[in-house]
Amino acid sequence: MTSSRISRRFAERSAQGRAVLVPYVTAGFPSLADTVPLLEALDDAGADVLELGIPFSDPLADGPTIQASSFRALENGMTVAGVLDMVRRFRKTRDTPVVLFTYLNPIFHYGLDRFCAEAAEAGADGVLLTDLPAGSDPEMEGALERAGLDLIRLLAPTTAEARIADVVRGGGGFLYYISRTGVTGARSELRSELASEVDRIRDRIGLPVAVGFGISSPEQARAVAGVADGVVVGSALIQKLEAEGVEGAARFVASLRGAMDEGVVGDAAEGDG
Repeated sequence: MTSSRISRRFAERSAQGRAVLVPYVTAGFPSLADTVPLLEALDDAGADVLELGIPFSDPLADGPTIQASSFRALENGMTVAGVLDMVRRFRKTRDTPVVLFTYLNPIFHYGLDRFCAEAAEAGADGVLLTDLPAGSDPEMEGALERAGLDLIRLLAPTTAEARIADVVRGGGGFLYYISRTGVTGARSELRSELASEVDRIRDRIGLPVAVGFGISSPEQARAVAGVADGVVVGSALIQKLEAEGVEGAARFVASLRGAMDEGVVGDAAEGDG
């Protein structure tokens, strides 16, 4: 696969001495009308890659905050086709990479080939499937690759070191490293072993490593940016969005970006997104 927009963004930020900021939001939450303006506001606030959740009725990998946002989005009438249309509308004026976060069921219901073709046409850059282990569905992996979509792999802290390469096989864009066991959700502390774990992963793979699950403050984002290539923030952003709306969510992302860039010297702190 040729170098993707996601890969290029990670390379750009690495050359600047900066980590990539990846905020997650659920399409259709808190309302259908909010999503595209929210993506644009987060882009303006310093997001490097946007992770857009396709809501699903049984989101087992997600904690209560993102589950609640998914259920609200479904009640609002959010659909797979509607999410892809939002990507199209965002892409008319923005080139920031977009990763679609979802589960297998919505894609199979929509139709695998149709989803891959329309996601690529809409301007999506990658897909993160929480319930697709490496090698478990070669047909789906092949369809995503043929469409030019990066398959973002997930790696858990419980994965044996010898299995890391197998788990990551076929992945593109970046590796999403889960900072702790359990489901998504904001936490007040990060695990002390995180830095050494990221180092071990880097020794075994050829992809940038972004860390998510539990990052909830600018201080935590800065700490993770010091050891990883990217920082993913989801539940804390959803909470801020619900409490303070689009503007509050954008301010929160700007605070994360500012904290992550502390100590970056000169022009390296200036970017295009």
